[in-house]
Amino acid sequence: MKKLIIEGKKELTGTIKIGGAKNSVVALLPAAILSNGKSVIYNVPNISDVDKLNEMLKSLGADIKYENDVIEIDTKNLKNQAISKEHSSSIRASYYFMGALLSKYHRAVISYPGGCTIGSRPIDFHINGFKKMGATVKIRDNTYTITAKKLHGADIYLDFASVGATINIMLAAVLADGKTHIWNAAREPEIVNVASFLNSMGAKIKGAGTNSITIEGVKELNNGIVEVIPDRIEAGTYLMIGILLGKDLIIDGVIKEHLESVITKLKETGAEFTIKGSKIYVSKAKHLTAVNLKTLVYPGFPTDLGQPMSTLLTQCEGESLFEETIYENRMRHVKHLNDMGAKIHLFDNSAIITGKTELYGEEVIATDLRAGAAMLVAGMIAEGTTTISNIEHILRGYENVVDKLTKVGAKIELVDD
Repeated sequence: MKKLIIEGKKELTGTIKIGGAKNSVVALLPAAILSNGKSVIYNVPNISDVDKLNEMLKSLGADIKYENDVIEIDTKNLKNQAISKEHSSSIRASYYFMGALLSKYHRAVISYPGGCTIGSRPIDFHINGFKKMGATVKIRDNTYTITAKKLHGADIYLDFASVGATINIMLAAVLADGKTHIWNAAREPEIVNVASFLNSMGAKIKGAGTNSITIEGVKELNNGIVEVIPDRIEAGTYLMIGILLGKDLIIDGVIKEHLESVITKLKETGAEFTIKGSKIYVSKAKHLTAVNLKTLVYPGFPTDLGQPMSTLLTQCEGESLFEETIYENRMRHVKHLNDMGAKIHLFDNSAIITGKTELYGEEVIATDLRAGAAMLVAGMIAEGTTTISNIEHILRGYENVVDKLTKVGAKIELVDD
């Protein structure tokens, strides 16, 4: 079992380069199978989720070349077959193979997707969308068999603006007969990234990034090319660390517009930083004040940054209210923060965080990806040594995390126990 060992309170200076977005690349890779030729994906992050998806693509017969941060995918020998339970249970984003395989072959067989246990994440919206387009869905032994003689355009309203459902329906619709309209679509930047990739292959998608997306089906898709957008969650996490420990720290490779809600909330705490082009310049804040925070769908404050932000709130003077509105199990990190000296009171899916409190090194657990990020932030600012176990979660979403932080002055080590 791998662990992170962190010696806290180290001043950080230098530059941290942001990698490609995890939440984009996990959809872009399955989308590549829709091409009848080759696809090239640039700025691919070095994370374990990419490795798992590449394994799935290879199991379908895709030829993959992966060098530095570029992946080339050739689908000429692709064959439709079931995505094994071993593969699907290892990563939530395996469900994107549902939409892609159904679109290209009119048949997809896949076990229920796995991923972090951050709460109930049913795929009903995905399935209902497929059904409205003419698909039949059978479930047996937790395996989904989705088939359609022919997919046709449909009007699909999402009761919740789900990123996964929005992307999966887009994947299914690009080769369907007629037009598909997605109402109350999710608006995250990652959706725009996926739509751009599909359009480069010859798809006809309009409205990505708004709450109304129209997809006009085409007969086939050919070569595709895309650059993965910068990871706004990685950028937000390192920005928070910079506010707590930075000295002229530079976060490089940021799209400011993707972080507006985060920037606004952090400045509300009293943090000071400067944004010039794609770089954020940040030093340790002299004084931070408590704020109230509620996670929301984009463009609201992202749920994926709620847990790291809760660690920052322990360093804010006063009483903060943190409300998680997307997933019900986003608070499992709180016990470990309290073990380190935080004063957090939980009720329902909210927390009252009283600060400022000194944190002390402890042995803690990364219960999921973003909880791991919260523990990472805590360990960085704690007095003494913090050991984080179950860090495979962190490696799923934070590229070269040890190397990036070590280069700017952190004392952090990855060990095999």
